Amino acid sequence: MELFETHPSPVDGIRVGIGGWTFAPWRDNFYPKGLVQRRELEYASRRLTAIEVNGTYYGAQKPATYEKWAAETPEGFVFSAKAPMRIMQSRALAKTGPQIEDFLGGIVSLGDRLGPIVWQFDANQRLQMDSFSAFLELLPKSVDGRALRHVLDVRDAAFVNADYLALARRHGMATVFTDSDEYPSFADVTADFVYARLMRSRSDVPTGYPDGELNAWAARAREWAAGGQPESLPYLDPANPPAKQKRDVFVFFISAAKERNPAAAMALIERL
Repeated sequence: MELFETHPSPVDGIRVGIGGWTFAPWRDNFYPKGLVQRRELEYASRRLTAIEVNGTYYGAQKPATYEKWAAETPEGFVFSAKAPMRIMQSRALAKTGPQIEDFLGGIVSLGDRLGPIVWQFDANQRLQMDSFSAFLELLPKSVDGRALRHVLDVRDAAFVNADYLALARRHGMATVFTDSDEYPSFADVTADFVYARLMRSRSDVPTGYPDGELNAWAARAREWAAGGQPESLPYLDPANPPAKQKRDVFVFFISAAKERNPAAAMALIERL
């Protein structure tokens, strides 16, 4: 089928996508009329260059499921995935090693389709530096020979400071840049890749974001990829920018006017 033959490639290491691929309103404005649901991932992965999997936050899948997802997507496409919330919500973070090992041992079944792993700590969770630091020590750099990239999404505003950034940098882990008023929003680069979640799409704009804003995000993505930090974004520790080096960049249009996010992602890909 012609609908599935072509797909975009990442430009300068920049991948752009959405959260998930199953959402009923997308059957009106993203997926072709009549497309069966079992082929939605196949279609979405040929219009985008990445998808963030939120479902794993509620429960890990079986390796066979991850293998099936990988088989339905084209070469060069990647999934990022949220780790199961039961791990991050544990009262003994330093003792979650077996759960971490179990989750990562399964999700590496995605093979070369595996992108960053997101560890989300919700706003109502009060973190302590000692236990959080011990937790990071448990996150492996590779599993079964597959290199891993870890992303920290800490929503406890009291914990997010220069010490948190320093810890993330020491471990080579990215911190989420969240473009939202609901969560801590800072764009300090802490790893050799950047992970951005854009959460301001609007229902009354067909592409979710107006042209000027999409152009600005395309410019920021290029600057990140080239090793810079865009001046227009907020920072926790602007006096300590990272060393300039080329970086992979992951940009996801998430939540907000969710029905518009595929159009926003495709519009950004077109600009890149």
